[in-house]
Amino acid sequence: MQASSTGTRSAGDAPRGRNAAPGAEAWMVFGMRMLLAISALLTLYTGAGNVIFAGRWTWLFFFAYAVHSFVLLVVARLRAGFWHGPAMYWVDIAWYGLMVYVTGGAPSPFFSFFFFAILGASFRHGFDDGARLTLGAAVVVTVAVLSAQGLAALELLLLRATFVLALGYMIAYWGGLAVDQRRRLSLLRDVSRLSNPRFGVQHTLDSLMDKILRFYGGATCVLLMQDAAGRWLLNTVHHPAAGRPIGRSTMREDAVQPLLAPDAAGTVVYRGVARPWACVRAERLAGAGQDWSGIDPAACATIADLLDAPHFMSASLPLRKGAGRIFVTSRHPLRRQDATFLTHIVQQAFPVIETIDLLDKLASEAAFRERQTIARDLHDNAIQPYIGLRNAVCAIRNQAGDGNVVSPELDRLAGMCSEVIGDMRQFAHRFRNGRQEEPELLIALRRHIGKVRSFFDVDVTLDARDAPPISDRMAAEVFQVVSEGISNICKHTHARSAQVRIAAQGGQLAIDIGNPADGAVPAAPFLPVSIAERAYALGGHVAVEPSAQRTLLCVRLPL
Repeated sequence: MQASSTGTRSAGDAPRGRNAAPGAEAWMVFGMRMLLAISALLTLYTGAGNVIFAGRWTWLFFFAYAVHSFVLLVVARLRAGFWHGPAMYWVDIAWYGLMVYVTGGAPSPFFSFFFFAILGASFRHGFDDGARLTLGAAVVVTVAVLSAQGLAALELLLLRATFVLALGYMIAYWGGLAVDQRRRLSLLRDVSRLSNPRFGVQHTLDSLMDKILRFYGGATCVLLMQDAAGRWLLNTVHHPAAGRPIGRSTMREDAVQPLLAPDAAGTVVYRGVARPWACVRAERLAGAGQDWSGIDPAACATIADLLDAPHFMSASLPLRKGAGRIFVTSRHPLRRQDATFLTHIVQQAFPVIETIDLLDKLASEAAFRERQTIARDLHDNAIQPYIGLRNAVCAIRNQAGDGNVVSPELDRLAGMCSEVIGDMRQFAHRFRNGRQEEPELLIALRRHIGKVRSFFDVDVTLDARDAPPISDRMAAEVFQVVSEGISNICKHTHARSAQVRIAAQGGQLAIDIGNPADGAVPAAPFLPVSIAERAYALGGHVAVEPSAQRTLLCVRLPL
């Protein structure tokens, strides 16, 4: 597949999103660490008479910390996304403990440096890391003061340690809230975007369940819904580490009732026995503005056994028609606020999903009527002229007779017209009925490849052994991408063979269209416009990999 003056553009012209500068937060944190190191050196230099020195070697610790901070700053500047996890802040409090020790213990002016590490860990990694670092800082302060002064300044040590614990806990708590709110806002933003409606409602539901499961770090997400016909549908998404596929099944009415037993219209959180000292608790929130109340844990224990999980939370679905519940199971206890936020998620997502479903049905009905009209137009405006052309060719063939040199070519032309008429009639029939399922996609691709072989003498091989099941709309888009790719090879290259591969790869639909290179020099970088625009509209991307041996068009579409 080579570049052409029509239908291609430079790879550099592909749409690009605006990406924030990577490592900006790390650059800020490491910059503040360097500022603290410089201020510590200036404090020792300008206020040497007011600072207690353990010895002349005291300066070495502060110079070493300054070098440590400078190296981290340089690395963070040169390497985008440089790792700076909680362990980095534990190293900081070790440095600050040495500073307190070598500058007299309790009277040390560098006591407040501990809060830099607590702030960084809390507002970046959340409450748990911040609280652990707070306890660690209190222990380091105690060890440093006792090592420097013993029990001589016990009252000041108690004040210092208590201040670190109290203020550090408040910082960790507020930092954890900030981190949690950022994660929740990010999830709500993702949920509000949902998935491309072209992929269908089922794909949107699977995507929503996967996002919820990843957010809570749960084991399984189960969605129980009642469709318009009254049937109960059960969708199950497992954690990626489980390696289990998405499950879909239909359930009987009597099998559904145990899952609806605790509270058919409220929010439920169940904490089973995971540790010997833990107690079983089952609570429910009936509606907005009401308080949590305890319920009989026996019914919840039955659900936990059915879901094969010690803990779960559940929320009712705000459906206009029918009913349903969503369950999230976990190996660790779940909190009330987790279940409350789950309710907010479904209240925001499912009205949008129902709207997508309604619009999808309206579009399908309108498309069905439009297909009826187009099928009649195909028969009247496209098939009839081919029938007339075939009749004319047959008449000329009869006049030419069997001994004429053009008779074999006329027979071949008449046969091609009959083949085209048959294909167009079959296409019109399928188009009228709206059948475009995944097996039909492969049939359509093979038929198209056969025409390419007959008309253009290009041998195209199709490898779809690993192709995943896709929706009818996605199948139509894939057919257009493949046919356009093959057409570009026939029109813009001298290749007599091509390869098409369709497979699932990394959660995406991979479409690879390749052909042998025309010469020893690789083709210039290019990008097929129509294929690229179609892929971008589906949330995918396109790349062309030219080499001296072949040119490969790689299309990736999200599943």
